[in-house]
Amino acid sequence: MFENKDKIESVLMALSEQLEAEGASTIELVVCGGVALNILGYVKRPTVDVDIVAFIKKNKDGVDSLVKADSLMPELKAAAEKVKKDFDLKEDWLNVSPASVLDFGFPDGLMKRVQVRKYGGSLIIHFLGRYDQIHFKLYAALTSERRIIHVGDLLALNPTKNEIYDAVQWIMTRETALVYKQALCDLLKQIGYKDVADKI
Repeated sequence: MFENKDKIESVLMALSEQLEAEGASTIELVVCGGVALNILGYVKRPTVDVDIVAFIKKNKDGVDSLVKADSLMPELKAAAEKVKKDFDLKEDWLNVSPASVLDFGFPDGLMKRVQVRKYGGSLIIHFLGRYDQIHFKLYAALTSERRIIHVGDLLALNPTKNEIYDAVQWIMTRETALVYKQALCDLLKQIGYKDVADKI
């Protein structure tokens, strides 16, 4: 359990230290969810895990590219296991569960809006910015069993009608979007965005 921002940052620094001990090259992650919201000051609430959306790799020209996080690389998994024991964290405290979002694309310009933090010499994290968190939280509110948490986070971000509309358009690009259409309309009406719901 991460009780607050200080605990999150202590764990991330420890993860970097373990990576250094493993002799790992610097690892760059794109992170969303409660950890990102706490680090960037949008919410102050406990959270249980670090949600990795993607890894960042540099091509031969030094240009960053996003790589889907199908699983933790061995050195990251080993470091995470040691940190888990040191801080008494849950088994999958560092996970790639949101990575499937990459299958249908990120909101345009996402990497221009991330906020970057460096932890020690071996870990760089790109935390999703507010605009993109609105997209992810609206989607999570539709698809996750922890709906009440995601709705709370979404409202804490205080999205404008235009931002919610953009998030809706992004969700509706999915091949399975029609499955969510009625639930999405109902959710928008419940949280005060009836005008947006009427446009779907």
